[in-house]
Amino acid sequence: MAYIAVLGHGVVGSGVLEVLTTHTESITKRAKEEIKIKHILDLRDFPDLPYSDLFTKDFQKILNDPDVKIVVEVMGGLHPAYDYVKACLENGKSVVTSNKELVAAKGAELLRIAQENNLNFLFEASVGGGIPIIRPISQCLAANEVTEIAGILNGTTNFILTKMIREQMNFEDALALAQQLGYAERDPSADVEGFDACRKICILASLAFGTHVYPQSVHTEGITKITLQDVDYADVWGGVIKLIGSVKMLENGQVHIMVCPMLVHRGSQLASVDDVFNGIMVRGDATGDVVFYGKGAGKLPTASAVVADVIDCVKHFKARKYLFWEDAKPDYVADFGAVETDVYVRVTGETGDAAFAAAEAIFPGAKRLLAKNPQAGEAGFVVSGLTEAELAAKRALLEKDNVQVLNCIRISDY
Repeated sequence: MAYIAVLGHGVVGSGVLEVLTTHTESITKRAKEEIKIKHILDLRDFPDLPYSDLFTKDFQKILNDPDVKIVVEVMGGLHPAYDYVKACLENGKSVVTSNKELVAAKGAELLRIAQENNLNFLFEASVGGGIPIIRPISQCLAANEVTEIAGILNGTTNFILTKMIREQMNFEDALALAQQLGYAERDPSADVEGFDACRKICILASLAFGTHVYPQSVHTEGITKITLQDVDYADVWGGVIKLIGSVKMLENGQVHIMVCPMLVHRGSQLASVDDVFNGIMVRGDATGDVVFYGKGAGKLPTASAVVADVIDCVKHFKARKYLFWEDAKPDYVADFGAVETDVYVRVTGETGDAAFAAAEAIFPGAKRLLAKNPQAGEAGFVVSGLTEAELAAKRALLEKDNVQVLNCIRISDY
């Protein structure tokens, strides 16, 4: 018998309980041992649930219970989750979590503590919900040198952009619909500003390259500035707009990592990832591009990944799974301004022709895009091979010529 405790009974926590109680027989066969829930930590009362007697408000009860060998943390946030998880690892209990904020911020420290105590700290559900990605990178692709990872890592923003592309719905209406359908939180700022995707790409980068990438070191942009006019220009260019989290290992040993909207060509596998689905592309030297696709969030998909990690923990009580990354050295993340990019720019001036003429003088080689539904005074163009610093400087020059830059979206090569 393997006893576990669950910290948190929200959407994911209740899903974990549901999966464990409705799939008991098959889970027992796979784990080679019955998994039994002994405690559930939550400040709320759930008197009508069939397992209401398992609830406690006292974390110490779980920490001091010698029967509990695995703790599932599905509370979310950094505090008190970090303190609880650290205490569990220091007191002989392996931990499974779906908490992307925790793993992105404290992963290196918690993995080190797990290693020192011959325990497991597993977090498959922290990226991609029910999409297996942590295990494939650490095991299935272990023979590869992973050079790059890029993906659509947030279902809320992908749903919004899909509505804008397919139904010509503006950003505000698409966001309201996402909230109405339960795809976005009441305060969806972490989604639409790119913070959620940032945490996830940091976890994948840390795992793939063995060095912790902290979210605060990543250039992050959201989708709040995307308009239907940008969608129009992207279509004329030959693709769609997606919020992409990407990381690339550079030849000098640094990583280039960012989260931002990108123009993705229609031929890309990521271009067809729509609605609340996620898609993650891993580029390896032996396999080439491998893409993982599925629902990136949701009660049962995420709970499924959590329970799979619990099963893995049960099977590795005496054989620790190797997941580890080190703290980053100074300058590990490349200077954002020094990296080259191709970019689409939308500008406005006295007339569209005048705006583009001014832009062409500053951006030699700019290629104009002709919108299907042109707006008075606006012009769109694409330009290649500029560093981010050069792009910023040229944008400033345009503003001096009384040409306003309405939006600037990078072009992907995925």
